Amino acid sequence: MPARQGGLTLGVDVGGTFTDVVVAGPHGLEVLKLPTTANPAAAVLEGLRRLGPRAREAGLISHATTLATNALLTHAGLARSALVTNEGFRDVLEIGRQRRPELYDLSTRRPSPLVRRRDRLTVRCRIDSTGSELEPLSGADVLAKLVVKRRYESVAVSFLNSYLNGKHEREMREALRAAGFGGHVSISSEVDNEYREYERTSTTVVNAALSPLVGGYLSSLRTSLRRRKITAPVYIMNSDGGASTAAFASSRPVSIIESGPAAGVVASTHLAKALSLDAVLTFDMGGTTAKAATVIGYEPEVIEEFEAAGKTHSGRSIKGSGYPVRGQFIDLAEVSAGGGTVAWVDEAGELKAGPESAGSVPGPACYGTGGVDPTVTDANVLLGRLNPTALLGGTMPIRRDLALLSMKRLSRGLRASPLGTAKGVVRLVNDGMARAMALVTVERGRDPREFVMFAFGGAGPVHACDLAEEMGVTDVVVPQHAGLFSAYGLVAGELTRTFVAPVMEVDPPMAERFRLLESAAAESMKEEGFHSYRLSRYFEGRYVGQSHELLLPFHSDSGSRAAFDARHEALYGYALPDRMEVVNIRVKATVPRHVPALSRSAGAPSHPVKERLAWISGTSAVAPVLLRDALPSGTDGHGPCIIEDYDSTLVVNRAWRWRAEDYGMRLTR
Repeated sequence: MPARQGGLTLGVDVGGTFTDVVVAGPHGLEVLKLPTTANPAAAVLEGLRRLGPRAREAGLISHATTLATNALLTHAGLARSALVTNEGFRDVLEIGRQRRPELYDLSTRRPSPLVRRRDRLTVRCRIDSTGSELEPLSGADVLAKLVVKRRYESVAVSFLNSYLNGKHEREMREALRAAGFGGHVSISSEVDNEYREYERTSTTVVNAALSPLVGGYLSSLRTSLRRRKITAPVYIMNSDGGASTAAFASSRPVSIIESGPAAGVVASTHLAKALSLDAVLTFDMGGTTAKAATVIGYEPEVIEEFEAAGKTHSGRSIKGSGYPVRGQFIDLAEVSAGGGTVAWVDEAGELKAGPESAGSVPGPACYGTGGVDPTVTDANVLLGRLNPTALLGGTMPIRRDLALLSMKRLSRGLRASPLGTAKGVVRLVNDGMARAMALVTVERGRDPREFVMFAFGGAGPVHACDLAEEMGVTDVVVPQHAGLFSAYGLVAGELTRTFVAPVMEVDPPMAERFRLLESAAAESMKEEGFHSYRLSRYFEGRYVGQSHELLLPFHSDSGSRAAFDARHEALYGYALPDRMEVVNIRVKATVPRHVPALSRSAGAPSHPVKERLAWISGTSAVAPVLLRDALPSGTDGHGPCIIEDYDSTLVVNRAWRWRAEDYGMRLTR
């Protein structure tokens, strides 16, 4: 159902360490940060409980969750699924593509298929490459009874060329329902209506494996909300930065795999527009990971394929290490470098950080909640870069003595002092995060010195100046409520749906095809209860003979070829006289939403601090400590200093000047 008019808008971002809540109302933003629980729904409900009776005034709840990603990483909670495909094609998941995650490792192993071979069932049917029926579907009734007998929770159906004609897949679904199968059925012509059989099948299988888990979680969450008399509709952040209804997310969980990381880039996009900054480098450092992305021309970079639960190296996704999922994903480089990232010493006596994280339970040692492993947060506390007594406006006690104890244990393996070890941990994670930033800038032909860096996340502002100096960036923005900026992206993000139709023709007229696809989009949006939205047209093209395509906005048939040539030359340095093949057309429906201003509201009271010994710009010295709430817009100053806020801490290096603004802090050098 669409959002109710009026009332509060709530953004709830469940991360690996903290759950962030942003409440947008007529008097600005109110923020709340609390530890994430083992059951993510419990953290959501606790955040709403702390809001008290006002939670019932919510007109919309926008939610980001790592549930799908965590399930694929751990294989915990995934449905026992079957795959139904054409006779002779049951092994497509294992054949895949010629991608080795480690090229020269003869013992390397690809991830185990989400559907075992014994659970891959085949029937006779065939659609040809033009979409015509060569052989009708036969044996569907018998196979459907077998599915019911084996008690599968979910079924994926993927037939050859079904992206051109999904008739057989729909007939198979009807046969399953007629046989009494009551579980989830995912058919590839609806989940991923594009060519390339392996990617389409993999995406559909991932969707089937996740559907019962995600659907059950969202259903349980809605039931719990109703018990508390909270009737606001729940929307889920998609991987592309849009949002969808809970019902759609339940049936298409592949669309929310990168739900949480996308929200911060969405928030950055809105702030970039407000500040008229057309080249932004986003740096989001939370409790578990750090993420980098770019927003160019007020649009985030988007990719069409993602390796779910795959490995990364210096922020780069390793092809063949995960489960290919096709769709639209905000292009992010992600490294294991969060506040809770655990530091350790390898067998050669070298200092390492990650990928293990202390998370919210037991948490960094300095939290005093049972954690003993040294983390990035412990290093920053020990170096005076974070408040050594309390965080979150004094509501979260910090134990510097426990941080020191954890660093002492780590330093023994390095034959260094605890403070020297802590400095090494900070330098190490800074180096890893700089490589991730280089991946989305330098390695893609972009000069990071031409970008403005947006630094956010609970730990992002602590490391912002260090990374900006490493990358040559001279302009940094730390937004208001930086530690909850991703949750702000949830209340600022638009509700979207993307509709795809295959074309696979050379230089075709597209205008009429778009009108047909828009008609189907309008019908689907009406079924979901949306009547006011805007439609955007896109097409995917390539030169004949190429194996991958480019996504571009569509304006007219006459201008499409010139736009494609220009984009190809900008990316690869050349254009060809060859004919252009259109692979797919896309229509994106966007439901407008009111975006609340990024303004401050009263936070929890903080204890004033004057100065303390801190390691800044490579040296230890007594630095002034300022409270953000005591800095009205227009106040300025210079580093070295520390500026503490309820949800984050900004470390200003020696060569930098800062200025408080309505939208946050602006740093220049």
